[in-house]
Amino acid sequence: MSFSREVKNELAEHVDKARHCQLAELAAIISHEARVCVRDGETRLEFQSDNPLTQKKYFTLLAKTTTIDSNELDLGQADAKEVLTTVKMWKGQNADQPLCMDVVDGLLLQQTCCKRAYIRGAFLAAGSISDPNKSYHFEIVCRTQEQGEQLQQVMMDFGVDAKIVERKKHYVVYLKEGAQIVDMLNVMGAHVALMNLENVRILKEMRNSVNRKVNCETANISKTVNAAVRQVEDIQLIVEKQGMSSLPENLQEIARVRMENPDMPLKELGALLTPPIGKSGVNHRLRRIGEIADRLRV
Repeated sequence: MSFSREVKNELAEHVDKARHCQLAELAAIISHEARVCVRDGETRLEFQSDNPLTQKKYFTLLAKTTTIDSNELDLGQADAKEVLTTVKMWKGQNADQPLCMDVVDGLLLQQTCCKRAYIRGAFLAAGSISDPNKSYHFEIVCRTQEQGEQLQQVMMDFGVDAKIVERKKHYVVYLKEGAQIVDMLNVMGAHVALMNLENVRILKEMRNSVNRKVNCETANISKTVNAAVRQVEDIQLIVEKQGMSSLPENLQEIARVRMENPDMPLKELGALLTPPIGKSGVNHRLRRIGEIADRLRV
């Protein structure tokens, strides 16, 4: 089962007790998945989602907020008018025309709990979330720019930086940061999915931290080895060109120790000298040998 399906399974079972929250969620689902059409002179409401989880939540909310107790995806005029009036999508002159269904009436989104329910409904109807083991991506596809901007604003009310992108004549509201997706799962009430995502994030961060440390250690080892190889080559060049005796006594001593211990760190090389010197002293002497070798290469 995909992670997106796991989240929707959890959200489908989450039913708010307050009627105002139920209405906000129902309105979000209808705005994304329902259509008003006229057939045989009758205004009808068609629910177009083929997702059984979305259908289940739709029928549950209908039963709790209206007098309709039916599992019909196509509602006749009387039922359609009741549903749309309940979610404030049917009002106006003579109350005989449905309003634009893409944007939910702001009266349903005044409370924080209702905003949570609205986002939950929108995600159930048109949302998806990627497998966190692969990438972090949360999105809800909207029909129109106005619908996308309303959803974006409601999400931003919870402190996330939701973005909108146009894709194939639709407007997609999305999040890309793992921490913000965790926040949004919490907002919607998907607490089990939230914990699963957090576990993945922790493992990823630990793995990345280990990789960074290994890469740093590898780089340091490589740098040390390359420096030692260069030092040995410098000493060999000086010996070939003008002999070891051409060097001052202190440089001869460090040169011999380096040739005898080509892989030894500078600190340990310094301990072998008489008298012993520190890492910086060893580095200074080897740098002087390098400068002499560079002049011989010219």
